[in-house]
Amino acid sequence: MKIYKILLLILCVCLNFFSVTGQTISSKVVDKKTNEVIPYATIQIGENQGIVTNEEGRFSITLDEIQSKIDSIYISSMGYATVGVAVQNITDSIIYIEPKAIELKSVFISNKNLTIDEIIDNVDDNMEENYRDALAKSRLFFRETNTSFIKKMDIKFKKSSIAEIDKNLVDSISRVVPRNSVFYAEALCDFYGNTEKQKLNVIKGARLYDKNNGGSFEAIFKKMEKIFRDNVKPDSYIKIRSGLFSQKVQVDSILNANEDAAAIADGIENPKENFFFKSRKMNLKNLFNETFYQSDTKLNVIKNSGRYNFERVDYTILDDIGVYVINFTPKRRGDFKGTIYVNTEDFAIMRIDYQNVKRLRSFNLLGLSFEENGYSGTTIFAKGPDGKYGVKFIEKVTENKFGVDRPLSIIEKNKNVKGRNKQNQLSLNLDVISYAKNKYEVIVFNATNITESEYASSKENKNVDSAYLSKYDPDFWKGYNIIEPNTAIKQFKVIEEQIEE
Repeated sequence: MKIYKILLLILCVCLNFFSVTGQTISSKVVDKKTNEVIPYATIQIGENQGIVTNEEGRFSITLDEIQSKIDSIYISSMGYATVGVAVQNITDSIIYIEPKAIELKSVFISNKNLTIDEIIDNVDDNMEENYRDALAKSRLFFRETNTSFIKKMDIKFKKSSIAEIDKNLVDSISRVVPRNSVFYAEALCDFYGNTEKQKLNVIKGARLYDKNNGGSFEAIFKKMEKIFRDNVKPDSYIKIRSGLFSQKVQVDSILNANEDAAAIADGIENPKENFFFKSRKMNLKNLFNETFYQSDTKLNVIKNSGRYNFERVDYTILDDIGVYVINFTPKRRGDFKGTIYVNTEDFAIMRIDYQNVKRLRSFNLLGLSFEENGYSGTTIFAKGPDGKYGVKFIEKVTENKFGVDRPLSIIEKNKNVKGRNKQNQLSLNLDVISYAKNKYEVIVFNATNITESEYASSKENKNVDSAYLSKYDPDFWKGYNIIEPNTAIKQFKVIEEQIEE
C-alpha cells in the first residue's frame, strides 16, 4: 500500500473517532417480535458504567461523559439476548432486541430443586452480605415530577373588622389559586455516604414549571400585606385559631417576613441552605433508605415475609445472569403485590416491581384528613467491583389526598391598648380537597467505596443555583448523561409570557 493511502486511512479513522466521541447518541429499544418498547433496559457503556431506558424505551448517551472511550454499547433486558451495537451506527434509530431462549439445565441445575420457602430464606439470610452499606460516592441523575389537582376549594367568608378584607377579596384569593399544576426538578449530583449519613454535591440543576400559576396569587399577597400594614399595630400579636387549636404570632415578625417569603418562593430558605438543595438531599435519602432491605422500609416483603404468599413463576435472564421470577401477593397483613427477580447463585434480589394493594395510611381528625393511596415502582440493583449490590435505577410513584374542613380565625390583640385588647378579627371556613402525585426517577451511573476521611473531606454546595425553565430545553443537559425525558416533559411549555425572576 502506498504511503498516501496509509495516511488517508489513518486520517479517516481519526476523523471518525473524534466525530463519535464528541456527540450525543439517542435511540429507542424495541422488542423485535412484538414491536413494543422496552422500558428499563440496561445500556452498558463501560465497565461498571451504564444507563437505563426510560418508560418509553428511549435513551441518550453523551460520549464525552464516559470515563473510557468506546466504539460499541451493549443493550440487555430481562429475558432478552444482549445486543452489541457500534456507536457510529446509532443515529436516532430503533434498536431491536430478541427474547433469549434459556437453557434450564445448564443455568439452573444446581438450584432448581429448591422450594420457594428455601429461596426466600436464602434471600433473607444473604441480605446483609449482598447489599452495600459502606460509605460510597455515587454519581447520579435525579428527576422529580410533582403534579397536583385541587378538587375542591371553598373558602367561606364569615366576618371581618377590616373593611378592605371582605368577601370579594376572599373570593379572589380562592379564584387565583391554581387548580392544576405540574413541577419538574432535575439534578446531576454526587451523593456521598450510606444509610446513616449523607452529603450531596449538586453539579447542575433545573426547575421546569409555570411561574404564571403564582403570579396572580403574588399580587393578592402584596395587596394583603399592604392592608395588614395599614390596619394592624406593630406591637400587636396575632392569634390564629382553627377549631380547638390556636397559636400566637408577633406582628413584627410577620411584617419583617416578606423578604423571607419571597426567598422561599424563589426556592431559597436561607442564605446557607436553599430549598432546591434541601429537597434533593431529603428525597434522595428517603429513596435510598426505603429500599426493601432497609430496616424501616414500608416495602417489607422479605423482612416480614410471613405477610406474603410467594410463587416461583418462571426463570429468566437479567444482565446475562440467571434469575428466579417470583410473584408475591399479600396475606391479610401485607400491603403490596409485585415481582422479585432473584439471582440463582447468590440469592440477591436484582430487581423488584411493586404496587400497593390497599391504602397505606389515613387519618381524619378535627377537620384535617390525609390518605396515602398510592405507592408503586421499580428498583434495579447492580453488583459493583466490591462484590456488593447497590441501587442502579429507581422509579417510584406516590399518590396522596389531603383535606381541610374547619373554621379559621385570625385575631389581632394588643396589651398596650386600653379597654378590650381585641383589635381586629377575620373569620373564615375552609373546605379544601387536593390530590398530589409524585414521581421520582434516579439513575446511578457509578458508585465507588470511599473512606471516612474521604467522606469527611467531601463538600456540599448548599446554596447551589438551579436554572428556571419555562419550557423543555434539549440543550440544557447537552454534554451530560441523564435519564431521557418522556414525551410529557419534552412537550411542556408555558403558554403565557413568564414573570421575570
